[in-house]
Amino acid sequence: MNSSSSNVPTLTPTTYFRRQRTLATLIFIVVFALTIGAGALTRFDVVDMFTAIPRVAAWMAENLIPDAKSVSRLPRILDTLWDTVLMSIMASTLSAIAALPFALLGSTTTMIHPWVATAARIVASINRNIPVAAWALIFLLSFGQSQFTGFLALFFASFGFLTRVYMETIDETSSSSVEALRATGANWYHVVSQAVMPASLPQMISWELFVIETNIRSATLVGLLTGSGIGFLFDVYYKSLQYESAAMVVVALVVVVLAIEGISNVVRRRIL
Repeated sequence: MNSSSSNVPTLTPTTYFRRQRTLATLIFIVVFALTIGAGALTRFDVVDMFTAIPRVAAWMAENLIPDAKSVSRLPRILDTLWDTVLMSIMASTLSAIAALPFALLGSTTTMIHPWVATAARIVASINRNIPVAAWALIFLLSFGQSQFTGFLALFFASFGFLTRVYMETIDETSSSSVEALRATGANWYHVVSQAVMPASLPQMISWELFVIETNIRSATLVGLLTGSGIGFLFDVYYKSLQYESAAMVVVALVVVVLAIEGISNVVRRRIL
């Protein structure tokens, strides 16, 4: 027997968990130190934050309670909210259609050339790392305050995100079936249609539903910037000190988002 192998220390479960606890403790200390340092540099007072919470809650209880007048505005709020939901769904769906070719070209499983894959990944990364608010401001300079500006902001932000997650989905779910088809001499088209899409489509639909939920929430912020949709209506009520009507907008938005989230969860359970 080789004597060198007997000198190799054995990592026991006790030693392993002790190392994991030590590592977790060090990470916690570093994060805590960074938090304290960031607070000191920005002059953030934790005490003021906690003492402000009761004041904020009291102000909200006094001003952000829908009244009879705000209820009378509910039809207009729902009509505007419906337009926002439709815009979010359209932006999400079209971005998913546009993201699929880029994902197929950028995936390591289905790429046709490394240079093409690199270009597709760069395009996805650029779009994904620009916040939706930044997209709204960019298109605001070109198209002004309009619903089309909000649509473009949601589209490009969703396109980058979906391209990235579609690439990862293709690489994770279809590698074994792709190898089996390639072993039989199948071409790229048959690999995509017979192996990649059947295996990846349920997860892709799940991501698409997630983006629709996210875009409905993001559309409120985009509307504040682009002067469209439910965000613009909330801004009008809030700036004119009609806080009860602004609260009704928030209530309607929360109810609709929760309803869509519930529908999405049911669909996900059916397809996954």
